[in-house]
Amino acid sequence: MLPLHTSLRGLRCFCVAAECLSFKETAHQLFLTPSAVSHQIKQLEESIQLALFKRQTRSITLTDDGRRFYQQIAPLMVQLSETVNQFSQQTSMQEVSISMPEFFASELFVPQLVGWSTEYPHINLKLETVKTRSAQTAQTDLSIVLSGTRSSSENAFELFPLNYIPACNPILFANIHAKGFDALSETPLIVHQARPHSWEQWAETAGIDDFKAKQIIQLDSMFSVARAAEQGLGVALIPLPISQKWFDNKSLVALFPQTLNSRDKYHLIHHGNAKPNLAVQQLIDWIIARFNYEN
Repeated sequence: MLPLHTSLRGLRCFCVAAECLSFKETAHQLFLTPSAVSHQIKQLEESIQLALFKRQTRSITLTDDGRRFYQQIAPLMVQLSETVNQFSQQTSMQEVSISMPEFFASELFVPQLVGWSTEYPHINLKLETVKTRSAQTAQTDLSIVLSGTRSSSENAFELFPLNYIPACNPILFANIHAKGFDALSETPLIVHQARPHSWEQWAETAGIDDFKAKQIIQLDSMFSVARAAEQGLGVALIPLPISQKWFDNKSLVALFPQTLNSRDKYHLIHHGNAKPNLAVQQLIDWIIARFNYEN
């Protein structure tokens, strides 16, 4: 019996030669000499005591035994190659890139990264943040996007929807909460500029027929909206559950319990038509496990 490493080389030579029916072409594909290929296959034939090829002056053909042997061995060689590649990917450094809204990154994604390097030491993570939906890009392997429509792509995964609740800092809350809905006509109202009519929509949901805002302040990032409310600038429509920590640490207080249930949902999207490699798939699984709040 030949040593294992020699047998594997011979099997590889045999499979390539069986496919192209040329020792010369096999040598070219495997970066060997034709004589080395011929020697490997001869050793293999001697090892299994079968003639695998009919050798002619200018060509080779498979024998019946060679054809049956190829049919049995080829799938095993493919599986072996895939297994080696899989474990090679696990041990070599790979880069995975992802883009997402900056508020999602600061409030959810980055805080959850504690322990990432221990669990996935072979993945270099590249994170890009964007301010607006229109700035989303497919230049990264993955993107987390906020959208009001459901994607039909098999490469998209729903994470969770957003609901908006009126909130302000504790000092402003203490001064205005006793006024009820009338407080909204006496206090500046803050909203993200991507949803300029959200306060009117919220008022309709809350059953306020004669809603009149004293002043509307539109800001271009959700972090700015939350920060402005925290600083006492006014009452803001704050998205949940993504902003939950602002309420947990008492930076913000819900002024009213009524929420505006939007159609907006965060989606995770894998760009490209090819099946994600192991590192990308591991990040996909990691994100879904942490941020798919609906399941």
